[in-house]
Amino acid sequence: MTTTHDTRPELQKAIQEFVDAGLAAGVQLRVNDEQGEWVGSAGVRELGQTAKPATDGLFRIGSTTKTFTATLVLQLVAEGRIELDTPVDDHLPEYGLDRRITVRMLLQHTSGVFNFTGEYYEDGTFAPGIPGLGKEWVEDNQFHTYKPEELVRLALSKPARFEPGTAWSYSNTNYVLARLLVEKITGGTFADEMAARILRPLALSGTVLPESSPDIPEPHAHGYYRYQDGEEWKTADTTSFNPSWISAAGDMISTTKDLHTFFSALNSGKLLPAPLLAEMRKPDPTIGYGLGVFVETTEDGVTLLHHNGGFWGWAAIMYSTPDGSKTMTASVTTGEAELDMVALSGAFEKVKQQLVKAVFSDEQTEPTK
Repeated sequence: MTTTHDTRPELQKAIQEFVDAGLAAGVQLRVNDEQGEWVGSAGVRELGQTAKPATDGLFRIGSTTKTFTATLVLQLVAEGRIELDTPVDDHLPEYGLDRRITVRMLLQHTSGVFNFTGEYYEDGTFAPGIPGLGKEWVEDNQFHTYKPEELVRLALSKPARFEPGTAWSYSNTNYVLARLLVEKITGGTFADEMAARILRPLALSGTVLPESSPDIPEPHAHGYYRYQDGEEWKTADTTSFNPSWISAAGDMISTTKDLHTFFSALNSGKLLPAPLLAEMRKPDPTIGYGLGVFVETTEDGVTLLHHNGGFWGWAAIMYSTPDGSKTMTASVTTGEAELDMVALSGAFEKVKQQLVKAVFSDEQTEPTK
C-alpha cells in the first residue's frame, strides 16, 4: 500500500524543510515500514517551472553506488573466487600495487591509495586529482571520457596517503580498483556482472550503469551546480554529464523504489550469506565504515546502515534498519544556493539528520555486533 502526505504529514514537512532551507531545488522521498509505503516530493523538477519532482523519477546516486559495488565483490568472495584478505596485486599485477593492500582494504577505504578526485588533508591543504571543481570541470571536463585504468594510474602516480591498513581515508580509487578486480576475476564487464547478479534478480528496472553516456532516462528532475567564475556566480545545469570520471565509485542512476528494494534485500540476507553480511557491517573505528556501508548508532540508540551519495547537482539518501524491514530512500537535486561546500555540507547534514529522526526515532534496534 502506498500512502501520501495526507496520511503522514510529518514526512512531507521534513522534505519541505530541505527546500525551504535553500538546500534543494527538489526532493523525492520513499519510506517503507510497518505502516506500508509512503512516497512524496517537494520543490520543483526544474528551475523556473512549477511541476514537482516525480516520485518515481530517476536520479544520479553518486557514492551510494559503492554499496552495489561492494556487494558484487562480496558475492565473488562467497563463491570462493577471491578472498577478502588476499593481496589485490595477485589479481591486478599490472598496476604495481603495494602488496599489503587487500580486497578488504579497498572496500573499507583503508588502503591508503590516493583519491583520484583529490585529497583533502588534515592541515587544510588540497592535492588536486582529475579536474572536478568549478569552472574547470563545467567548461572543460563535464563531458570528458575517462577510462577506469586511467583514473587508477593517475592515483598511483601520487604519494600514498598512509601505509596500507594503518588508517582510514575515503578514496574513490578503491572502488575503481574494485571494478577492475571484478572484471579480471569474472572475465565479463562490470555492467554485465552487476546486471546478472543484482539488477535482474531483484528486478531493478530503474537502475542504470551509464558508463560514459551523459543521458539520464525520463522521468527525472534537473540538478544544478553553482560555481564561481572570477567574481561572478554562475549556475550550470548538471542533468547531463559524462559520469566516467567517477566510474564504479559513483556513476549509477536509480530510483527511490529500486534503492529500497536493493537495500532491503541486502540487509535481510537475500544477496549475501550471513557471515559475509556480518563482515560488511564491521565498522572501522575511525568513522564507522564497514565494507561499502556506514554503520551508525543514533543519539536515540538506534543502529542504522546507510550509504548516501552525491556530486554537483545531485544527492541520494539510502538508510535501513539492520533487518531491512524499514528503509528510507531519497533524491535531492540542488538549486542556486550561493553556499561554499563546507557550509552546504553542514546545512545538508543537519536537515538530513532531522529526516532520519522523523523516520527512525521510534526504532528499538539492538546494536550491530
